[in-house]
Parts: sequence; structure tokens; C-alpha cells
Amino acid sequence: MMRTKKLVVMLVALIFSASFAMAMSNKRDIVDTAVKAGSFNTLAAALSAADLVPTLKGDGPFTVFAPTDEAFNKLPPGTLENLLKPENKSQLQAILTYHVVPGKVMASDVVSMQEAKTVNGGDLMIKSDMGKVMINDAQITQTDIEASNGVIHVIDTVMIPE
Repeated sequence: MMRTKKLVVMLVALIFSASFAMAMSNKRDIVDTAVKAGSFNTLAAALSAADLVPTLKGDGPFTVFAPTDEAFNKLPPGTLENLLKPENKSQLQAILTYHVVPGKVMASDVVSMQEAKTVNGGDLMIKSDMGKVMINDAQITQTDIEASNGVIHVIDTVMIPE
């Protein structure tokens, strides 16, 4: 009887740990999370053109202030097409890495910050007022989309570094 209980406990523990491992392995990285959302197709294409997909699929952690497709549509006509050209890859990389902060910075932390250093070395200015959080001139519209290697905060404007 005691041996049967031990066996049942071990079996339950084994099933629990296998289920936990499967759940953790199914969690998507930042790139896969953005692609699955369906509103970041332009960002995904830009990351690919800039050869940044492998970086954002890496260990991280990263915090990405991710512009939606609508945010990219607000750029002046021809801007995106020009940035996606191979000869403008370094400029595109600079813009995209300006949207990435090293580490996992959740919304509860962002609201208490005044600035954040980006992967490209630039600084983002952060303002929080009456429940509205601005990163430079971009408003955060959705927060804390967790990924296996960081977090995504959705913004409504593409930020261009100086």
C-alpha cells in the first residue's frame, strides 16, 4: 500500500513536471509573439530586412516598444519603402533598436521611469499623466505582452532617433 502511494506521488510529480516543461516550451519569443498577434506584420518585415530577427529570438531579456501596422502607416509616404531597401539597412537597424530596451521592464516599472536607454544607445523620454504613458511622442496602447525572452508594449507611433 505504501509502495503504491509512493508510485502514485512520483507519477503525479512526473506528469506535473512534464506538463510544466511543455507549457514553458510553448511560450513564444518576442518575434513569434508579435507575428502571432497579427497587428505587427510591418514590424516583422522590417526586423527581417534589418537582420534583427535572430537577435530578438535570442535569450534577452528585451523590452520592445512595438509599433503596430497602423503606426507604420502614419510614416510619410515612401518612408517605409525607402527604409526597407538593402542600402538603408543600417538606418533601419538604428530605428528598430531604438524601440528595444535591454531587460524586462513591465508596465508597473515603466510608469515610474523618466527615461530608458535603448539598445542603439539612445534615450527614450517617458511621461506618465492621467493613466496615459508616452514614450517620446508615442503612446503606449497595450502593455505587458509577455514572451519567453522579454515583454512587448504596443505603441501607436514609430519612434525615429535623432
